[in-house]
Amino acid sequence: FSQIFTLNRNLAMFKRIPLRSFTQVRIGRRTVLPIVSNSVRFVNSSKSDLICKTFSNKSFVTNFLDGKRCLSSGTQHIIKVPSMGDSITEGTVIQWTKSEGDSVKVDEVIVIIETDKVSVDVNSTESGVLLSQLAKEGETVEVGADLAIINPSGKASESSPSFEETKKKETVKETVPQQKDTKMSIEKSPPKPSSKPIENSISPGQQIELPEIQKYGPNDRTETRVKMTRMRQRIAERLKSAQNTAAMLTTFQETDMSKLMAMRSLYKDEFEKKHGVKLGFMSAFLKASAEALKEIPAVNGYIDDSTKEIVFRNYIDISVAVASPQGLVVPVLRNVEDMNFADIEKNIAKFAQKAKEGKLALEDMAGGSFTISNGGVFGSLMGTPIINPPQSAILGMHATKMRPVVVDGEVVARPMMYLALTYDHRLVDGREAVTFLKTVANKIEDP
Repeated sequence: FSQIFTLNRNLAMFKRIPLRSFTQVRIGRRTVLPIVSNSVRFVNSSKSDLICKTFSNKSFVTNFLDGKRCLSSGTQHIIKVPSMGDSITEGTVIQWTKSEGDSVKVDEVIVIIETDKVSVDVNSTESGVLLSQLAKEGETVEVGADLAIINPSGKASESSPSFEETKKKETVKETVPQQKDTKMSIEKSPPKPSSKPIENSISPGQQIELPEIQKYGPNDRTETRVKMTRMRQRIAERLKSAQNTAAMLTTFQETDMSKLMAMRSLYKDEFEKKHGVKLGFMSAFLKASAEALKEIPAVNGYIDDSTKEIVFRNYIDISVAVASPQGLVVPVLRNVEDMNFADIEKNIAKFAQKAKEGKLALEDMAGGSFTISNGGVFGSLMGTPIINPPQSAILGMHATKMRPVVVDGEVVARPMMYLALTYDHRLVDGREAVTFLKTVANKIEDP
């Protein structure tokens, strides 16, 4: 039986009581970890003192009152909120992968913290037992703050999942005698909720499952509210900031995909056999963009508002917009001007897999001098992408459709794609923007 021993904080003294039938002790609302000996002694000499629990093996941290801790003679290890990037000072605890009382190993993930850029796995730096979670799911924690307590010499709680799975194999069941004491009461463990709030149940690499919404009916006036994740809030903030800051203008160009598609069909099998990665269209567009950025350096630059200077980059780092379960992310391919098709395809595949698994690191998305967004994979025919600040331009790719075009005086059907370039008109003039986009289209049409 998994029962909880409940104590009244207002009691001045506690007697020594046998606890063979109990697995946990609770003081107030805080549940403390587990009963590992046959008895426990509680001391409370004054209102300001801590109520401490002392086990026969002297190995556990005692309970909290007024945010303080009373330590037994055992050694405890504090897990702190790690550094999550130069510009990140806090995050939100979205999921504890280990419960209080669970065994943990070195480098095992115990909690996941969501920042406005990525979700960070926090690993245990000690093997032992997770003695206490110092932050609840949904709570905001600052870098360097205490996050969890590990007991290196502890054993897993009998209430932990791993222990319960072991107990299922046993056939002997114990009965719990009723304890009678006017100062203490026994209560059954509260039933576990059937589901968590949606904002706390999302973990990296998983699809976000929205709560089931009733089908529309003639009298249905209900609503479903879902809390915005930190990443979604940051995306909204940056997109609106880009609109408020840059003088964004979009120019369009169509390109004939016939020759690029023919080249891909001709070499894709040999390419995959040689390089171990499939040949797609993105490598051609990244390489074409890199060459165009060399010719039109203003598109690769940006305005430093703090110094009122224009910065021209002497390298080409292209951000590739990738959809992840948590939102849109833009990992960066660095020095694309020095890459060939195989290098580009391998890097894109690596980032796509990391985004799917929720393992993109902050350094994967830092920087970037230009962005390419491919809405065509979702069937978009035409759109106006938004600049990723502080960059000055973004190229939007769209779906390839068979359309009638005039070739050598004849109307023929060709696979055509609309390209869109949104640019910051404060830095990039119309002539430069159109020249850049036309250069990309020409290279795609003659790969």
